[in-house]
Amino acid sequence: MTQDRTKPKPMGLPRRRLLHFAAGAAAWGVSRRAWAQSYPARPVRIVIGFAAGGVADIVARLIGQWLSERLGQAFVIENRPGASSNLAAEAVANAPADGYTLLQVTLSNAINATLYQNLKFNITSDFAPIAGTNRTPGVMVVNPSVPAKTVPEFIAYAKSNPGKLNNASAGPGSASHVYGELFKMMSGVDLVHVHYRGSNPALTDLIGGQLQVMFDPLPSSIHHIRAGKLRPLAVTTGTRLEVLPDTPAVAEFLPGYEATTWGGLVAPKETPAEITDKLNKEISGALADPSIKGRLGELGAMALEGSRADFGKLIADETAKWGRVIRAANIRPE
Repeated sequence: MTQDRTKPKPMGLPRRRLLHFAAGAAAWGVSRRAWAQSYPARPVRIVIGFAAGGVADIVARLIGQWLSERLGQAFVIENRPGASSNLAAEAVANAPADGYTLLQVTLSNAINATLYQNLKFNITSDFAPIAGTNRTPGVMVVNPSVPAKTVPEFIAYAKSNPGKLNNASAGPGSASHVYGELFKMMSGVDLVHVHYRGSNPALTDLIGGQLQVMFDPLPSSIHHIRAGKLRPLAVTTGTRLEVLPDTPAVAEFLPGYEATTWGGLVAPKETPAEITDKLNKEISGALADPSIKGRLGELGAMALEGSRADFGKLIADETAKWGRVIRAANIRPE
């Protein structure tokens, strides 16, 4: 019996076809790079899930103007409010991944990922992060009639009056709501949540004495603090702020507490990295510019600098963090 020593023929593509595919892949790579180099060749839309005039809108217009001047095409702001910014996010998630439709993403998008049960997009997987733009601190403020002058005093006062102190928010699932719920979880106090449609009516009742405490984004509270109408007990950033140097951070008393709003740009998930890298580079230049930093400071915000990966990590971390708070507090949308 003889043994067949014939070697099996190797499986694979013929050399000519393999070279053809390799050449095609190389040409596609060159094409993508050329496309990115010529980007943008027409106006770009930045979609915002809120009405004009807020911090997110102003920052987007500031960055949009910078990009227009540097890249030679208009970056047009499109306000598309509705469903707590979900309508805007869904529209961009479904837009062509060509770099011509961007989304101004904010803390609200990270909160909404858990707050709303049937979203048709995923904020952490359906978008390509481009760059952060701004971070806005919050502040824990009380009516001056509240006897507590410090966070430990407030915690002791609240524990001696369980369920008797009213904690205001700008609405269920708002930044001010989840900031307060995180404080309650970490301090063990029992506060009554009273929600309003926006910060201004809540601050009006807080100043009027119907409420005792609120965790509010600093820009809407700072002038009331300076006028002596509200007493700041602590800022919600991890460290003290230059604008309120004598006000401690909540984290000095509750280690690990940190709560800030933030914003930045993302694109549909398949947008070429060459384009998102190009936009990140230009936005980084904007955030390093003294005039942009100064304008952000006037809004009560700080520049949120970093790489695309840094911003993607922030979105993922914030989505997970506030998801835990929303589930623990059983927060439901209106």
